[in-house]
Amino acid sequence: MTPPTLERIREAPKVLLHDHLDGGLRPATIVELADETGYEGLPTRDVEALQAWMTRGADRKDLVLYLETFAHTVGVMQTTESLARVARECAEDLAADGIVYAEVRYAPEQHLERGLTLDEVVGAVQRGFIEGSATTGIRIGTLLTAMRTAARSLEIAELAVRWRDRGVVGFDIAGAEAGYPPTRHLDAFDHVRRANFHLTIHAGEAFGLPSIWEALQLCGAERLGHGVRIVDDIEVEPDGDARLGRVADLVRDRRVPLELCPTSNIHSGAAASIDEHPIGLLTDLKFRVTVNTDNRLMSATTLSNEFAQLVEAFGIGWDRIRRLTINAMKSAFLPFDERVTFLDDVIRPAYETFVA
Repeated sequence: MTPPTLERIREAPKVLLHDHLDGGLRPATIVELADETGYEGLPTRDVEALQAWMTRGADRKDLVLYLETFAHTVGVMQTTESLARVARECAEDLAADGIVYAEVRYAPEQHLERGLTLDEVVGAVQRGFIEGSATTGIRIGTLLTAMRTAARSLEIAELAVRWRDRGVVGFDIAGAEAGYPPTRHLDAFDHVRRANFHLTIHAGEAFGLPSIWEALQLCGAERLGHGVRIVDDIEVEPDGDARLGRVADLVRDRRVPLELCPTSNIHSGAAASIDEHPIGLLTDLKFRVTVNTDNRLMSATTLSNEFAQLVEAFGIGWDRIRRLTINAMKSAFLPFDERVTFLDDVIRPAYETFVA
């Protein structure tokens, strides 16, 4: 059996559920779009220096500080042309990393500074994803995100439902978590659920169990965006046995998918290091763990790199990588028959060659 090196992991089919469009731009594209659109706020126009600045700016162990870097990526994504280009390049970059299905999210309300309507924003992004998928074969579903610190969540929920048959697969809320509980947006979640549509909620990243409990029990989240703080409800005994609290027990029993993003969690302060990241414990305890990138630009990462770090830190092999990939595909917001087709025709056959 060939060991799971970074190069081999890149060749394996992978599934990505938590990736932000405005967190994955190519540095060169940011500089070019700044020139084209007249955006003057960049800290530097040197491509390599800009990448280093973004990662350094994100790695401040605080979610609110982490989010400050997005002012520049969002700043150059205010025209239909720039939105379509970023989406097309996103599809190309994910496909080059061996990803066969991805759900990419963004907040349409952040791209209105130059007069675009919400529908124009979504239309431009979808056009870019279609173009990028046509040349690479990747399948991309879009998640529309509302900012939990703003008051447009119902409007964005209605937008998501309106685009559900044109590539949008679900609704999300994101942004500063502490002080902004998901229950502030109950009308949006109710609208999504009444429409029999999908929703995931950023919860349990910078804030703990109350945020997770509200997201699940009051808001109806199907998945937890991050959810890493579920470990606050797990007590590991000196002999290694783990005792789960009521919320952790619920999450595991219901097979609620955790959209874990190891490198990003370190940068935002949710975990101290890869070696200490709770993903090892949560996987051992058989939670529905998925591995994700969150923001590829800010964290200078890829999904293959995230897996390679887990190989180094926890000694996982191809069997575990396959299981984590299957977890993600099972948890995708695609119709059941399409998930099964991906599993039976793409993922399982490919991994047979890696684990043999």
